[in-house]
Amino acid sequence: MSAADLTGRVALVTGATRGLGRAVADGLAAAGATVVVSSRKAEACAEVARQVTEASGVQAHPLPLHVGDWDAIEPAVDSVVRDLGRIDVLVNNAGIAPLAPSAYDVGEALFDKTIDVNLKGPFRLMAVAGRHMHAAGSGSIINVSSIGAERPSPPEATYAASKNGLNALTRAFAQEYGPQVRVNCVMPGAFATDMAAGWDEEFIGLVTDRLPAGRLGDPRELASLVVHLASDASGYTTGALIPVDGGRTAVY
Repeated sequence: MSAADLTGRVALVTGATRGLGRAVADGLAAAGATVVVSSRKAEACAEVARQVTEASGVQAHPLPLHVGDWDAIEPAVDSVVRDLGRIDVLVNNAGIAPLAPSAYDVGEALFDKTIDVNLKGPFRLMAVAGRHMHAAGSGSIINVSSIGAERPSPPEATYAASKNGLNALTRAFAQEYGPQVRVNCVMPGAFATDMAAGWDEEFIGLVTDRLPAGRLGDPRELASLVVHLASDASGYTTGALIPVDGGRTAVY
């Protein structure tokens, strides 16, 4: 099987203006895909789409979208199909990761917001984009979960629950839209994103302690797997939950 080639395909990436989502957008464009750069902020989407186009030579397009807004999702996905002719890849990357000092301190508004962005939005995106893909006869959906889904800690209980739900949706949608559409999930561990730029050496030491890889991940290492899952090179992979965590979930 040849290396991933996504020439001619259209990929929608949520949360694409920073961190892992930005690396994924760059990786998909480098593989030849027309990338739709999506996040809540229109200006950020436009600027990142310009940068992706400049770096890859493949036209990228901005799509402002708040994934927590159920009613906005179908018109947004429909606009991609209308303007670009198709949608072949969906990467559900947008998410929030609030921490709380205790379960008791989590308010209903924060709980609902976390579920809306991390679970309800991806559900609706998969339902709408997957329907288009299924009708077209092919497609690939990649969800970005977290190792917290399987190794939750009390401060991130709500986040972990939402990501565990995303894992379940991955397997359900793999059955709903298969065999035409493949649905997979990557579960990142600690990566050297802009968020990690504020971590001091002591905290990084705690994060990487006993980690088989011995370091934080490079966002491009996650992006390369997403590109593989988006391509025909992974044609027999669906319903999979794949840790990308430097071996963290292998350590007890």
